[in-house]
Amino acid sequence: MNTRTTWRKSSHSGGSGGDCVEIADLTHQVAIRDSKSPHTPHLPLTPTAFTTLIQTLKSPHQ
Repeated sequence: MNTRTTWRKSSHSGGSGGDCVEIADLTHQVAIRDSKSPHTPHLPLTPTAFTTLIQTLKSPHQ
């Protein structure tokens, strides 16, 4: 990942600076990180895996 990577904060992150998740489009991957710790490792996912993750998180708990 380069220094010009654009990270976007989730619209569901709290405004109080607490639980903030950011994502970055890395062309062939989507990266997820904790905005409070931007220099720690990020979680890279394929676009398909990222879509599955989001759909799973949005679905009602069973």
